[in-house]
Amino acid sequence: MEVESPEHTRDFAEVDINNGAATGSEDEEEEVPAPGSVTLDRNESDLFVSALSPSSIGDIHPLQEVLTDDGDYFISIVVSDPQKIGDGMGSYLAYKVTTKTNIPKFKRSEFSTLRRFSDFLGIHDLLVGKYMRLGRIIPPAPSKNIIGSTKVKISPQQSEPGTPMTQEWVEIRRAALERFVHRTAQHPVLRVDLDFMNFLESDQELPRSVNTSALSGAGVIRLFNKVGETVNKITYKMDENDPWFDDKITEVESLDANLQKLHNAMKSLVTSRRELSLLTGLVAKSAAMLSTCEEHTGLSRALSNLADVEEKIELLRSEQANSDFFILAEFIKDYLGLFGAIKCIFHERVKAFQNWQYAQMQLSKRRENRGRFELANRADKLDQAQQEVDEGKVQRCQQQFDDISAEIKREMERFELTRVKDFKVNIIKYIEDQMAHQQQIVSYWEAFAPFAREIV
Repeated sequence: MEVESPEHTRDFAEVDINNGAATGSEDEEEEVPAPGSVTLDRNESDLFVSALSPSSIGDIHPLQEVLTDDGDYFISIVVSDPQKIGDGMGSYLAYKVTTKTNIPKFKRSEFSTLRRFSDFLGIHDLLVGKYMRLGRIIPPAPSKNIIGSTKVKISPQQSEPGTPMTQEWVEIRRAALERFVHRTAQHPVLRVDLDFMNFLESDQELPRSVNTSALSGAGVIRLFNKVGETVNKITYKMDENDPWFDDKITEVESLDANLQKLHNAMKSLVTSRRELSLLTGLVAKSAAMLSTCEEHTGLSRALSNLADVEEKIELLRSEQANSDFFILAEFIKDYLGLFGAIKCIFHERVKAFQNWQYAQMQLSKRRENRGRFELANRADKLDQAQQEVDEGKVQRCQQQFDDISAEIKREMERFELTRVKDFKVNIIKYIEDQMAHQQQIVSYWEAFAPFAREIV
């Protein structure tokens, strides 16, 4: 989704605050028949362009098949009009979520509803609970900002109910929420999940998701669980027998570390560009003040025009900072979150392997117990020991491990293809935007040059 500045009509490449994101039980969730692209914006790329096919375990789609996209289905989601509801610490922000689609599983082709921030976190938690253990990449939801939320809560009530909020932090969150639902809707399975469809379609207020509160008891339990997961990741090393996973984990770790460095550099660039914009504004004011007290007519006129040029460049520097932030910095931040989600599904595979190994160990122990009872002629214990020997559980755990391994390979193939496309789109957009700004700066100085030459 593109955002245009109402006060400037220059023909710049527009800053896309959505970072190029195209504007039952787990196994029973259906995919859209012969799914095609998720057309979220005409200039934006597709994520997860092809649906999961019922391929056999370990079967990987050829790249050509994954890139093929001949379907006619689309879904467009816009998150807009953030508005404060209520007053005081009990107030909250609600966002209008508007959806347009021709996917037949939806009841209507166009609909909208109001959703609060906790609703977005709630649907993310539901999808994670249902699909992450199957090996599917769940796009991360925006993180909480307690300071920003508190500022909104204690701010004066809007003059009219439903009036959109205009704070910069609110707009950043709105854009992040829109990118989150876009990426979720681009997945061929997630977009037709019943909970996600209800999130988009239902006019009713969703049940309050208490697990999303940072200060709740569930939040504390969730924190302890994360600590336990982290300890398990550090202490348990899986004996990998598939070199593909070894290579892919190394690649993901390397990309994640270098993306983090790039994101830090981009944040520094944004800060420096904004500081440069402020300093340029000071130069403009100083030149304007100097022109008023300069007695030389030609020099006074040149200083006055210099002040005008510097004032225009101040706005350009500010727009360049926005370009740095919305086109690249936020885009990179989104992908850091996606790499975090990828690490999570790799860890789910490790847990599936642990369950498999534990089931084998338990089976061996119970077989030993059965053997001892047979040797001791303990008929009273033998029947129970025989019932405890469940070889089917080992087979089920092994099948779950094989299934998640195959699913991760399919998900990663789609992710890799889309990652390259996304980076290409956003880098080209960023370059075009920077070139447009530089060309405008050159035109300003070329227009100023005659005034400087007139000084005699």
